[in-house]
Amino acid sequence: MRLGVAAGATAATIVGASVPITGMLEGYPVLTGQAMRYALAAVILLLVARRLPRPAWRDVLPLLGVVLTGMLGFNAVLLAAQQYAEPGFVAAVMGASPIALALLARQRSLAAIVGAVVVAAGVVVLSGGGAWHGPGLLLALLTMAGEVCFTLFAVGVVKRLGVLGVATWTCIIAAVIGSVLGTFVGGWQVPNTTQTLALVSLAVLVTALAFGLWYFSVNRLGSDRAGVLIGLMPVAGLAASVLLGVQDLTFVSVVGVVTVTLGCAIALYRGVGGKSRATEEPAPIALAQ
Repeated sequence: MRLGVAAGATAATIVGASVPITGMLEGYPVLTGQAMRYALAAVILLLVARRLPRPAWRDVLPLLGVVLTGMLGFNAVLLAAQQYAEPGFVAAVMGASPIALALLARQRSLAAIVGAVVVAAGVVVLSGGGAWHGPGLLLALLTMAGEVCFTLFAVGVVKRLGVLGVATWTCIIAAVIGSVLGTFVGGWQVPNTTQTLALVSLAVLVTALAFGLWYFSVNRLGSDRAGVLIGLMPVAGLAASVLLGVQDLTFVSVVGVVTVTLGCAIALYRGVGGKSRATEEPAPIALAQ
């Protein structure tokens, strides 16, 4: 249990702190940039895994669901949402994703639901809300849906293919689809030094490392309890911004951090030290089989 919490918290922290890195790709073709990022991540994961389990036909749709909604679709919709809504508003709407994960989980628990609500409240305080116009609300909701689908689509297939298996296959599929679509939408462009550094960082840390850690956490904790750890993303983003000197640490932001932490504690407290849900269900197929 503790290992699952540590893995999920680390993954959320990496993703949240990577926001400044993502900003380094402003103006770069979205789809082909993602294709390169996921292709590099796939190579790294293949080197780590050495042997890759073959998906069954029933695994194809969930893997495509992760890629189209939680990876390529999520990033595209997130960029579109920020054109019609302030970042704080998009972040506040995405803060509801732990609630959705808690309610949609196969094994619901009151502690996870209550914790998710508290986490969502903390994210709203941290983000400061914000305004939107036109399709801003719809796009923000779609962004939240992509965040939720990234986890939910993978729950079952992780148990069959293993953590690294799902992370690797989704990166391979995303690289292929992103390359094809990006050829017609946005085109290809040689990245400059800054953009190359950003793509490599995103591939190694946010994709290859964070994806594996996140799916490990979901497999150990269940989607509902792991979901509350999503609230640590804006906390990590705040910490990175403060350390870089682009944002001040205010009393309101401290209240938000404390609230998110309280929500995580409510959802995870009873399980720490106990059996993980992975031990109560069939074990995932080992990657090196």
